[in-house]
Amino acid sequence: MPDGSLSLPARLYLLAWDTGRMRVTGTAHLHHLVRAGALTELAQRGLLVDDDGVATPVDLDARTGDAVLDGLLDLVRESRPRRWKTWVTLRARSTLVAVREQLAAEGFLRAERRRVLGVFPSVEYRPERAAVVDALREEARRVLQGPLPVAEVSDRDAAVVALAAAAGLRTLVPGRERRRHKERIEALTERSGAAAPALRRVVREVRMAMAAAAASASAPAGT
Repeated sequence: MPDGSLSLPARLYLLAWDTGRMRVTGTAHLHHLVRAGALTELAQRGLLVDDDGVATPVDLDARTGDAVLDGLLDLVRESRPRRWKTWVTLRARSTLVAVREQLAAEGFLRAERRRVLGVFPSVEYRPERAAVVDALREEARRVLQGPLPVAEVSDRDAAVVALAAAAGLRTLVPGRERRRHKERIEALTERSGAAAPALRRVVREVRMAMAAAAASASAPAGT
């Protein structure tokens, strides 16, 4: 995908932006999607492994060099053992905040400081490089639609589309397309964890947990 320096959580956050309307979509569960992306990347890098369903750091000193990923890795190390599905939601907004701040520092977002009701300070974010966001979306749609065989898609690109589809990210996979491309999405999910059977299980569990969290966040109150 364009700009290969971007991490999975950063790509997923940018893909949530509708650059035509200049607004972010899926805000009710965007933090779950971003956290799922961070967990998946740490698993793909081999820094978090599966121990009977528990997300487990393999090296207490290993670092990625990415502040967002390292922040989550530290959180997992400092916490009691928890299952993957718990980490998809637990303190997930902290990862979203870290991603926004990182993207703003790197020039992908513009931070606009405002005061709500003229009193309370607030920060609003807008894409600074809308062309980059559009290019990411177009490349992700090509991964979703083909014709490139799934076996030739990188595990990172496959994970972007698989997680975005599970979250129902409308900027990338409208509902009707999610049904139309169901088989390819499942194949991309498997491709996301192609390195090892254990990694495939992790990706599936993270994806299902994120989809469940997104569905819960989107459900009308009282249901």
